[in-house]
Amino acid sequence: MLILLPPSEGKTAPASGRPLDLSGLVLADDPEVTAARTELLDRLARVSGREDALEVLGVGASLAAEVEANRTITQNPAAAAHRVYTGVLFDALDYASLPTAARTRARRRALVFSALLGVTALGDAIPAYRLSVGARLPDMPGLGTWWKKRLTPALDAFAEEDAGPVVDCRSGGYASQWKAPSGRTVTVDVFQMKAGRRTVVSHFAKHTRGLVARELLAAPASQVRTLEEAAAVVERAGSPEGPHDWSVELVEPTVTKAGSLQVVLPER
Repeated sequence: MLILLPPSEGKTAPASGRPLDLSGLVLADDPEVTAARTELLDRLARVSGREDALEVLGVGASLAAEVEANRTITQNPAAAAHRVYTGVLFDALDYASLPTAARTRARRRALVFSALLGVTALGDAIPAYRLSVGARLPDMPGLGTWWKKRLTPALDAFAEEDAGPVVDCRSGGYASQWKAPSGRTVTVDVFQMKAGRRTVVSHFAKHTRGLVARELLAAPASQVRTLEEAAAVVERAGSPEGPHDWSVELVEPTVTKAGSLQVVLPER
């Protein structure tokens, strides 16, 4: 099983540790991916030193210190991605409280997509950085498009090594960085009941996706070998005996289109 996650825009900067080592990241054996990471690290450092850096990166003055830190990105301390990424989804996933076996799976099989590094495993050591996939760096196309060309061959091969389900918790530009294999992929789509009808959820969607990822990582590997089994794990978590209040519907994928793991929250 692979779980695809978006990053968090907010990050916890490591106070100490060795700097980023590109050879220690997932897909480091692919020369094109490593070259792309090297190029973008250099571009970000140079852009962050410009007078108009905040405007180019699309952030406000309150984040000036984070943009300034981008200038020394390759020298700054790095730490495991599950420590650096913060925010609603990662709080809900709560890596630190997972059982030991689940943490091992998470470090290897949970992939976090990144505007800066393309994709990293949850156990990869990375620095904090300020760059959104929606930013437009000078003389470059959109970062989602730019990364898709460079990531697709390597990630296609990576996904072939694991024939299990792919659970996609990404959205927006991060989802555009790589199209997971359609026939065995589901997106995680969150709804809430209002006046007896399903409505799309935005506020609780990231939180719910983090909880779904946690349930799947905590389940024994033998229980998530197929999409149907993965959906059953999430459904049991919403049963009267489970920790969550939700219902689940699996929309099967087709050869050309990912399916959907639809998580429906009750009326509030």
